[in-house]
Amino acid sequence: MTTVDLHPSFLPTTGKRQYALLPYEEFVALKEWLEDMEDLHDLELAIKENEGQPSYTLEEVKLELGLN
Repeated sequence: MTTVDLHPSFLPTTGKRQYALLPYEEFVALKEWLEDMEDLHDLELAIKENEGQPSYTLEEVKLELGLN
């Protein structure tokens, strides 16, 4: 799993950290990482929901559909 190195700058409001600013490239990398984590979570749920169901390889499906 890839990590995202962040270098935030913090903007205080009333003496407390209220906002974090990221360089745009880091924001994009963080957003992509979060999307990947959501996809992984969805995959794990789908695997759990389909536990015990028959599965087929891509090659088996292609053969069954006559796509080879």
